[in-house]
Amino acid sequence: MNIIICGAGRVGFTIAKLLSEQGHSITVIDQSSEDIQKINDALDVKAIVGKATYPSILEKANASETDMIIAVTRNDEINMLICQIAFSIFNITKKIARIRSQDYLNPKFTRVYSKENLPIDVIISPEIEIAKSIQRKLEAPGALDSVPFADNKIRLLEILIKENCKSIDIKFNELTKKYPKLDANVVGINRDDKFFIPKKTDSVMKDDKIYVLINSLQMAETLKAFGHEEKISKKILIIGGGNIGYNLAKNIEETLDTVRVKIVEKNKERAEYLAKELNDTIIINGNGLDEEVLAEANLDEAETVLALTNDDEDNLMVSVLVEKFAKDQKEIDEKRTMALINKPNYSLLQSSLKIDDLIDPRMNTVSSILKHIHKGTIENAYTISNGEYEVIEAEIIETSELINKELKNSNLPEEIRIGAVLREKKVIIPRSDFIFKKDDQVVFLAKKDSISFVENIFRLSSV
Repeated sequence: MNIIICGAGRVGFTIAKLLSEQGHSITVIDQSSEDIQKINDALDVKAIVGKATYPSILEKANASETDMIIAVTRNDEINMLICQIAFSIFNITKKIARIRSQDYLNPKFTRVYSKENLPIDVIISPEIEIAKSIQRKLEAPGALDSVPFADNKIRLLEILIKENCKSIDIKFNELTKKYPKLDANVVGINRDDKFFIPKKTDSVMKDDKIYVLINSLQMAETLKAFGHEEKISKKILIIGGGNIGYNLAKNIEETLDTVRVKIVEKNKERAEYLAKELNDTIIINGNGLDEEVLAEANLDEAETVLALTNDDEDNLMVSVLVEKFAKDQKEIDEKRTMALINKPNYSLLQSSLKIDDLIDPRMNTVSSILKHIHKGTIENAYTISNGEYEVIEAEIIETSELINKELKNSNLPEEIRIGAVLREKKVIIPRSDFIFKKDDQVVFLAKKDSISFVENIFRLSSV
């Protein structure tokens, strides 16, 4: 596809990199000559310095021959205007815009984004997506991430293997015998910062991060099999009442009745707004780095602490204070800490600061955008391993070359691992003799280099 990306920041750069590596023709537009130079130095794409709202600049980017435009500049209004011009002048088929302001996202005003008014096909809100991501983690205690597929019948779990895991050193073909009723399939392992697709004779090791596709009904059983029996946190403390903290608290109020949330917000006006908009969440106006404020918020009693301010350093400091407030090592170990981090280098501090999970807003946004790009019957996608791999959900249609083929005879590349299948509301973990049928919802892991092959297999047509 021919794709224009407007905005050469971290998100725009990452999307351009991943899509160009998948074989798409990419043009990046940004006003910053410095950011465009970084694009030129690092990527094999066309890069243009200029305002993407100028029709002449879009014309220079060959907008009339473009299949999709992705507007991820730092300004909501500019992203919206880009989509309008892309439609009105150049008739670009698909338009994706990143929009942060919650006022633009108010459900009362969604009619503005119709084809007749402001033609944006997909709106990505980083704050809403991050809040959803955090909630998924909270609903799967013990997992680093939990991503739903196939109408939430199938889930992808990311699990850290700790030394207490009784499955360490047991080969996967033996694990299948040990847990015969467990609908779970380990499709990927990150070991020593290297990702690989495991074989039957491989096994998990301490400090591995494993990616498991499971029957959603067996989440607790799967986590237990890999050494995790943590309970859902009932007491959650959020430091930072911005859009992420607000959306998370609102989601928890609507879906998790037994969970109690407190938010510490230092801006008085914002704290008053949160108190008005949230029903069951306790709002404390104060600095989340002030020990007296944290004592008032009962930090010592909180089971999960989320540092969600706009300042990376503040978010890291919260984890230091969590350790300070803990009475002993056991209490530290039982608390779960998450921190929002924009600067990738800070990830090096995760283990020393005892942060259970670092939340990367860039990859959340990128993953949200990428799932709308694939062709054919691909319905959902989630990026892992910094975009090197994707977990994809796609439907088997009658023209697919996989129809009536056994998995072992499907001639799928080694970079693709079929993980789970939903057939007539039943989850199946496919073995070598599994036969694909029409209407199967297939969830699988694929390396970025094989995405075009995947799109071809699950195509509807040449579109």
